[in-house]
Amino acid sequence: MIHKWLSSLSYTRTIALGFLGVILLGSLLLCLPISSRSGEWTPFLNTLFTATSATCVTGLVVYDTYTYWSVFGQCVILLMIQIGGIGFMTIITTFAIFRKKKIGLHERLLLKASAGNTRIGGMVKLAKQIIKGTLIFEGIGALLLAIRFVPGLGWISGIYYAIFHSISSFCNAGFDLMGRYERFSSLTGYETDVLINAVVMLLIIIGGIGFLVWADIIKYRGRFREFSLHSKIVLIVTAFLIILGGIGFLIFESKGNLHGMNTGERLLSSMFMSVTTRTAGYNTMDLGKLSESGSLLAMVLMFIGGSPGSTAGGIKTTTFAVVLFSVISISRGNSEITVSKRRIEPNIVKQAISIMAVYLTGILTATMIICFLEPFSMREVLFETISAAGTVGLTQGITTSLGGISKIILIILMYGGRIGGLSLLLVFAEKKKEAPIKRPSEQILLG
Repeated sequence: MIHKWLSSLSYTRTIALGFLGVILLGSLLLCLPISSRSGEWTPFLNTLFTATSATCVTGLVVYDTYTYWSVFGQCVILLMIQIGGIGFMTIITTFAIFRKKKIGLHERLLLKASAGNTRIGGMVKLAKQIIKGTLIFEGIGALLLAIRFVPGLGWISGIYYAIFHSISSFCNAGFDLMGRYERFSSLTGYETDVLINAVVMLLIIIGGIGFLVWADIIKYRGRFREFSLHSKIVLIVTAFLIILGGIGFLIFESKGNLHGMNTGERLLSSMFMSVTTRTAGYNTMDLGKLSESGSLLAMVLMFIGGSPGSTAGGIKTTTFAVVLFSVISISRGNSEITVSKRRIEPNIVKQAISIMAVYLTGILTATMIICFLEPFSMREVLFETISAAGTVGLTQGITTSLGGISKIILIILMYGGRIGGLSLLLVFAEKKKEAPIKRPSEQILLG
């Protein structure tokens, strides 16, 4: 009966319910006394917030991960990050492969929707590549991070820290254990550490470009000309945003966070900030001291986010690119959008504009409500809501002071940001058949 009911659900609803199930199970586990260092029960709203943040690979927290949660609680959080990062359908498919269970059409379609693929063919192969690639990148990242952590923390703690931060970085989650030195400090203690910065940035970028781009890189062995249009757009836009963002922070924070640093340290800190605002959630700069221009730049980068079918959130690089191409095409008077000798379908343009509209509506509505409820400035609240909707996890220090209603609003934003704003609407929308009637058209004024 349950299997029949699940089979009748749309793929979007099945994925949404799957993420919800992981969040609720994680919330219950984190409630248990074994999950906290004090051995006390934790309020459900706070565990729900933490579980949503972990599963939706966001990084916003109401408790410092190291000082509040026990090792068991930290492992529960890490497991939710891993599931949320690569997608629960990928994990389910992998278990089915190991059990030598046949992957049916329904499961393949679910995996296609979960991974953000456009074709149903080769989905099982893609799932294997996702798991294999994840283990390889996270493993290499952990080994490199261990070079820094083991000497200072010892073998057991050093390896544990390396694994935790490698998974969190690759999944663009932003959870950290640096509360060992100072609560809610993130990676500010490693602001000038080249090894830590470089490894974390590479893991964030690799996790954020998307599994389909990986497949193209592997298939064509790095021959850019043979990549799909999707992969070309993702790589070009990603490079453009990282470089432009780095230059922006270098200029805007020259008299603030970067003051007193040498040229190399300024470049490293600026580039890290540019990368991490693309949904990763770590920070080496003091976000509370960001300039007005720096804060606005961070919000723009958080809003755009990573790429489809990746561990990242935001409206996605391809959505941003399609909207930009659409504006350029209209300004030139072209009836079609052509990129790299390929035409972009009108329905893709409509979808991109819809996604941007949904995110903007959600963020602005949430900001107005929280500004009404809380005693914080609009800049701080807007930064928080964009961070939640983009599953980034950066904050200017207000998360722990928010009231219950504000936390629930952020939970909804994080959840919607992970499964996709448009997907969240489709979960509750009832699909109706269009009447076989072509209505008369009428002109309206725009602009």
